[in-house]
Amino acid sequence: MEHTELRKARSLDELIQMLHNIFEGDSVNVEEVQSVMESYQSDPQEWMQYAKFDQYRYTRNLVDEGNGKFNLMVLCWGEGHGSSIHDHTDSHCFMKMLQGQLKETLFNWPDSKSHGDMVQKSQRILQDNQVAYISDSIGLHRVENGSHTEGAVSLHLYSPPFETCQTFDQRTGHRNTVKMTFWSKFGARTPFETTTSQENN
Repeated sequence: MEHTELRKARSLDELIQMLHNIFEGDSVNVEEVQSVMESYQSDPQEWMQYAKFDQYRYTRNLVDEGNGKFNLMVLCWGEGHGSSIHDHTDSHCFMKMLQGQLKETLFNWPDSKSHGDMVQKSQRILQDNQVAYISDSIGLHRVENGSHTEGAVSLHLYSPPFETCQTFDQRTGHRNTVKMTFWSKFGARTPFETTTSQENN
């Protein structure tokens, strides 16, 4: 771990450049990515161009494609918006709070033999600039903005990028595969896709 650069990311652009450097190799150092993302102090002027809210559901807004190694995106959660319980398709998932608070609930993977309520492992509230990490070996999660008065904005990194994932019914453990879409890419609205589920983060 001694080789880790402990430089702070002084801007979103600098954070993106540092992430590109980290992901040039073939292995991912989770602690390094987490500390670099934590070092960036959220500045709304830098990410506002990507922060697109929708009245009915949270939005996924692509910021950077990471040379094919990762996707970096801004997610915008209106009052009361939340995700389904979902997996991360064998990818690393980092989530940094840029504004507001989100509640993360972790679940165990459902047992293929049992039918019934999924087992909740833990719950936590993520605050400004905090970074959470999850992968399929840790479990499944649901993310929610519990506030009825303010939106929340989070920065997500997925490596490697993925286009589908599984969502889970909390009462039965039943799973569905869903395709993920971007509400916007690089600050521009993506063409409207009819009935495509965007059920996850």
